[in-house]
Amino acid sequence: MWYAQNPGRRTRQLAGDAAVLLWTAGWTAAAVVAYRMALLLTRPGPDSGVASSGSPAARLPLVGDDVGAALRSVVGVVDDIDPVTMRAGLVVSAVALFLVPVGLVLARWLPRRLRWVRQAAAARDLAESDDGRELLALRSLLRPLDEVAATATALARTPGLPDATPGSLAEGWRSADPRVIEALADAELERLGLAPGLGPAWLPVAEPAT
Repeated sequence: MWYAQNPGRRTRQLAGDAAVLLWTAGWTAAAVVAYRMALLLTRPGPDSGVASSGSPAARLPLVGDDVGAALRSVVGVVDDIDPVTMRAGLVVSAVALFLVPVGLVLARWLPRRLRWVRQAAAARDLAESDDGRELLALRSLLRPLDEVAATATALARTPGLPDATPGSLAEGWRSADPRVIEALADAELERLGLAPGLGPAWLPVAEPAT
């Protein structure tokens, strides 16, 4: 499972994935364009590229001189470099232009997405058994105290556990109260963006093959 079942969380995940995809595509295009432009600029010959006297760029003023003079001096240096070495340097520069911004984003985004995928898969597996749901309930109680209090407040608004408090939830888990265990397990599933009620009592019955 790569996306949550909760519509709100799934929308946020889709938006985040789309943003990373667009970011990657944008920097890929930028690296390719930069590489091709660099090849044009380093093309040898006095009348080639932007260094030629007929180029519009050659007639632009640059602090009292022409851009063309500056570009021709650069091209003169470039002509002395081995073409293979020059091309390799341009490739490395283009790859670096792609890897630095994309790598920084992926280093932050990818571990979080993979961690959620692992947690969601494990939670779904645990939700298919009574022992697993008891473990999910315990995991919900082991959250930070403010999150446990928020869970108790939310459960207190439901008909099943109108008097829920953090202490009563812990006591219900210790005494294996099925209502408390189911409520806490569902709360943990909802925290991950998964649909609650995935326990054995809610598992669909397989229909016989026709």
